Amino acid sequence: MEALLVSQSEPVASTDALRIPAEAMWQYMPDGRPAQPQPPAAQDVVLHLFTHRSIAEPILVPAVAEPLLVMVLAGSAIVEERVAGGEWEQTEVRVGDFFLTSTTQPYEMRWQTRAGDSFEVMHLYLAPTLIDRAAHDLGLQQAGTVSFVDVSGGRDDWVRMLLEQLRTELTGSRTPSQLLVHSLAQALAIHLVRTYRAPPATGRRSNALQAYKLRRVVDLMNQHLAQDFSLSSLAQAAQLSEYHFSRLFKRATGLSPSHYFIRLRMARARQLLLETDRSVIDIGMEVGYSSASHFSQVFRREVGITPSAYRDPGRD
Repeated sequence: MEALLVSQSEPVASTDALRIPAEAMWQYMPDGRPAQPQPPAAQDVVLHLFTHRSIAEPILVPAVAEPLLVMVLAGSAIVEERVAGGEWEQTEVRVGDFFLTSTTQPYEMRWQTRAGDSFEVMHLYLAPTLIDRAAHDLGLQQAGTVSFVDVSGGRDDWVRMLLEQLRTELTGSRTPSQLLVHSLAQALAIHLVRTYRAPPATGRRSNALQAYKLRRVVDLMNQHLAQDFSLSSLAQAAQLSEYHFSRLFKRATGLSPSHYFIRLRMARARQLLLETDRSVIDIGMEVGYSSASHFSQVFRREVGITPSAYRDPGRD
């Protein structure tokens, strides 16, 4: 599915109001409710089932914090998607086809069912903790959360099998096994990270910060996550003026030094939330935030959910 790109001149925090909890997505679908009562709550996933008919007027699909998977269960349709004000992109889908998106911005959709029939789809949202654990298990270390390439009308036997197993367990069992749901969801997360993770930025521009200087600066950032950001100290470590350091650093990483520093703070906070029982306040202080509310605000802006919800997806 298409992701709506935001101009870098726009404030990052402006995206927060456009995100919704996964549990609320059904309110934005044209049917107004899932096709059947929502399945028993699972800690790691949210699953919705829908039966759709053709819609001519596009709907605005809000972004959610969790990666979204949509699979066609019955029927077929021509689905169109676009970023706001962009050109429509058309995909013909049938049973077993899936969509994947982890966009932080809303987008528009409309669809025409084949032969006038309705078609059934399932939405599955994976908790961000599953994605982070999968990335950690696969040895992927990076500043910021894992992002995925957009898939529209894809076919993948593993995705189809795991989604069908999750649907069967959550909707077909009187007492769904949380252990089985977690295992299936984690297997799905690992497969998605292995197969559909967005590649890191390639083609580093000329005149970017040299690799050995970049390593030196990032190491320095990691050593001082609890301290205030200091552009002058980093520039001095790179033996450059602040202006040239900022420009070359962004060419090398795609982020400003201050934003990269925040991403490193959030990466450390995510690790502590998953691997320790320390309080959110203590973790916030370790990564440089004396105010719990400020830490929560920045964490939500960068990760998509609050620290407490990240540690326990069923809490918020």
